[in-house]
Amino acid sequence: MVRAHTTCIATNQPGGRSDADQFIDALERVAAGGTAMDPAVIAKLLSSGSSNRLLEGLTEREHCVLGLMAEGLSNQAIGQRLFLSESAISNYTTSMFGKLGITDDDSNNHRVLAVLAYLNNP
Repeated sequence: MVRAHTTCIATNQPGGRSDADQFIDALERVAAGGTAMDPAVIAKLLSSGSSNRLLEGLTEREHCVLGLMAEGLSNQAIGQRLFLSESAISNYTTSMFGKLGITDDDSNNHRVLAVLAYLNNP
């Protein structure tokens, strides 16, 4: 819906996505009840200090998946961004949850707990 009212903008963004495309994706995600966080904010949080022990146990790919998850992307959107299948992303998140000590508990949201660990990283 929103995309029909925008023009194409040349970009130097990874994957050929313009700032406008990223903004529209975030806008549509929020309009659908999701969340969005600026990738620059995520990068700043990542670079601001030493990692805690739990996050140190994550692979580089798991860090990347967690960062995109913190931006509010779904597994499908993360897979598209990283050129991986949704099932591969599911495998990464399952492994990540285990390494972060997030247990299979219906009273908690795994994704929220993982993102909180990521954002609370000193």
